[in-house]
Amino acid sequence: MALNRLLALGLLVLAAPVAADTALLGELRAQAPDADPKVLALALEARDCAKDAAPDAERLAVIDYSRPSTEPRLWVFDLEARKLLFAEHVAHGRGSGENLATAFSNRNGSHQSSLGLFVTAETYQGGNGYSLRMDGLEPGVNDAARERLIVMHGAPYVDPLAAALQGRLGRSFGCPAVRPAVAREVIDTLKQGQLLFAYYPDEDWLEESRFLGCGRDALARGRTGASQG
Repeated sequence: MALNRLLALGLLVLAAPVAADTALLGELRAQAPDADPKVLALALEARDCAKDAAPDAERLAVIDYSRPSTEPRLWVFDLEARKLLFAEHVAHGRGSGENLATAFSNRNGSHQSSLGLFVTAETYQGGNGYSLRMDGLEPGVNDAARERLIVMHGAPYVDPLAAALQGRLGRSFGCPAVRPAVAREVIDTLKQGQLLFAYYPDEDWLEESRFLGCGRDALARGRTGASQG
């Protein structure tokens, strides 16, 4: 099912009526050659489907939780400038797995990361220093993020050198934590109404997310209307 979804997405991107989106995907792929192009395409689809929820979003963060924590798996793009701003390591929740995250949750106390599309909100000073609140846009998938205190923050356990020695990055309680050296800059880039897309090849989520279906559904409606006309 997940493979079929990704294959269908490739057809959708080619058939999309707005050629600029296809061009944008090509530019992001060139800027971030280590990122999976299918994941970038999904992130852009989610962004397009979320225009009502985040109309002023100019920056997009993409996390690929299918990659090991010992590798960079967070990319932050300026979509207006069509530029990669950051390529970073990012932690997952200790309940999600060791080096590879395999379990995700929206449940408080699970210490697991959540998938899906988030819109960023305000910053604050908390127990982990300068932090960024995020609101999940997907009911049952990540909409408990604020209640769970799933925020972006810096953490000393996000240490790529230590990760290479111990076989995994340090883990959070579910937050997408980043290196302290870049935390403030990344947070200030993403605060107040920007988007974060967290990916994993979870079949149910790929099939059911309303942010991964609006383009496909519009295309299907257009074909149906054309055949009826």
